[in-house]
Amino acid sequence: MRAFAPKMMSLALCLSVVAGCAKPEPVQTPAAAPAAAPAASAATAPSKEEKIDLTFYYPIAVGGPLTATIEGMAQEFTKQHPNITVKPVYTGSYADTAVKTQAGVQAKTPPDIAVLQSTELFSLLDMNAIVPLDEFIAQEGGDKYLSDFYPAFMANSQTGGKTYSIPFQRSTIVLYYNKEKFKAAGLDPNRGPQTWDEMKDYAKKLTKDGTWGLEIPVSGYAYWMLQTFALQNGKNLMTEDGKKVMFDTPENIEGLQYWSDLAKKDKVIPEGVTEWGTVPSDFLEGKTAMMYHTTGNLTNVRKNAKFEFGVSFLPKNKSFGSPTGGGNFYIFKDIDKKKQEAAWKFVKFMTETERAAQWSIDTGYVAVKKSAYETETMKKYAAEFPAALVARDQLQYAAAELSTHNNGKVMKVLSDQVQAVLTGSLSPADALKKAQEEADKALAAFNK
Repeated sequence: MRAFAPKMMSLALCLSVVAGCAKPEPVQTPAAAPAAAPAASAATAPSKEEKIDLTFYYPIAVGGPLTATIEGMAQEFTKQHPNITVKPVYTGSYADTAVKTQAGVQAKTPPDIAVLQSTELFSLLDMNAIVPLDEFIAQEGGDKYLSDFYPAFMANSQTGGKTYSIPFQRSTIVLYYNKEKFKAAGLDPNRGPQTWDEMKDYAKKLTKDGTWGLEIPVSGYAYWMLQTFALQNGKNLMTEDGKKVMFDTPENIEGLQYWSDLAKKDKVIPEGVTEWGTVPSDFLEGKTAMMYHTTGNLTNVRKNAKFEFGVSFLPKNKSFGSPTGGGNFYIFKDIDKKKQEAAWKFVKFMTETERAAQWSIDTGYVAVKKSAYETETMKKYAAEFPAALVARDQLQYAAAELSTHNNGKVMKVLSDQVQAVLTGSLSPADALKKAQEEADKALAAFNK
């Protein structure tokens, strides 16, 4: 994720074409063996390993200087694999990265590897852009290898019995709160609100002296934030096959009404569209006492907050719940087989247990492997900073982020209608009815 940039748009229409990757140099042919000697196998032939260059697209959508971190990881990989050079290309937000990737796919010059939103699965399959990773996974132990990744993160990685991406920079939404403002309002600084009613009550007590009780980002993330209320009310927004959505349910209408009332009725959050990047800035500057935001911002908040803060699960209604978020590694179809194999080595390297633990510490993202939390590195960090475990622990209540065929259209339809409610243009019931109708049209071709 990048310095507070939205991730909403999916593989949209692109304006430019990304340049192709360098072709690998030809393999050097070894000299013929003497007639008396057995023929050398391809695996043991004394040839110099073929040099392979890989182009790696990656986005950033949270605060903090993560570019240097990625560059360092790529350099370390090349030290361990001298014949493979990874060229990281920072491609902006998730939306920017999706556009540039689509341009490359359409021009038959895709990147070799890319981190894209996990929700791009169906869009990439519709473009015939990516390869299934099952053959590579089988080499690592198959189900045993995959079982170390958290199931909630794998939910957006698989369909039709195949695995198409590997989790990398993954998140859930968590509640951040200012402990000093909690103390001043007579609230327990070691306990965030546990229920919707409690959150409203806390927010009322915290809204004073130019400070909002709570901020929830809207721009670029309206669909994602609505999904929190949907899951906390019992059900997700779409089917697992990405062909149908359930927007206009009584439970979702109730959740959107609750969100809208926090602004219009209770006056504890700003009205209208709150910017994704503004919310963390407001929190760090003391302009809001609580915020909904990605755990991917945890390290940024820890480094920059001038006050004690806490992190907790999102409050529940019927149950706790949060959609997952963030990006996965994809390997592209229209590249040489040798590049695909080299790309898999890089994916495996980037998600190794120790590296996953350190990446989580460096960024605030959830370490995608269970084993990462058993490392001494993570145990020591969590002992010093228990908030690092909140998002991990919330995964038991997490579910797949909104992902469908024609994903960009469907996400935009829902986000536009949520914004219409928050700006006062439509009621929750009317907005979600309209979103359902438009999403059904966008998915009609996939339900014939």
